[in-house]
Amino acid sequence: MPTPSRRTNNRRPRGRQAEAEANDARLLRAARTVFAELGWDAPVSVIAKRAGVGMGSLYRRYPTKDDLARHVQVDGLDRWTALAEEALDNPDPWEALALALRAALTQGGDVSMLPVIGGRFAPSPEVDAASARLEQALDALVRQAVAEGALRPDVTLADLVLLLQILGSRLPGPPERVDQLRARYLDLTLSALRAPAATPLTGPAPQWPELLSLWNVREDDA
Repeated sequence: MPTPSRRTNNRRPRGRQAEAEANDARLLRAARTVFAELGWDAPVSVIAKRAGVGMGSLYRRYPTKDDLARHVQVDGLDRWTALAEEALDNPDPWEALALALRAALTQGGDVSMLPVIGGRFAPSPEVDAASARLEQALDALVRQAVAEGALRPDVTLADLVLLLQILGSRLPGPPERVDQLRARYLDLTLSALRAPAATPLTGPAPQWPELLSLWNVREDDA
């Protein structure tokens, strides 16, 4: 299974390469923020202005809004995967899972992007690979938590992702208060996820392929 790409040396980019990477990072941050605020119909000109780059720079890197949104998705998936892999270092399986969910919600795993860009474009090999990396990392967390008897066994990977989509949805109000509310509701969610289960869950559990179908529109279905 492929893993997120990392630099293989300590050389830092210089000159135009450094400028291009800095512009790209600003564009992705701006796109996440603008999409969250304005939805899919947000003009790319607003994203470029928020990032402080010219439209020419944006279009050279991302010729279409779909291209930009795909990169936002891949970047978010890979950052979430990195957080999950880091959490696996915790020796306590339950604490590892809770840490991964909390980090995804607070440290920029783009868990709230599904309602905004899900189903807007056909998937790409890069998106599919990033999804597979995340699935692998979350599967390791879930398997060890279930084996330890800490996580109720009727919870799936897709359950966790969709729960975070809901918890990460945009709320009005001061950012500090919004963060407090999200932390509160994550605590409530974690208490419901712990084994033994107090009550059975209603309806069939979502599986990873169903989650991908919410994100992606295959070209032959568009």
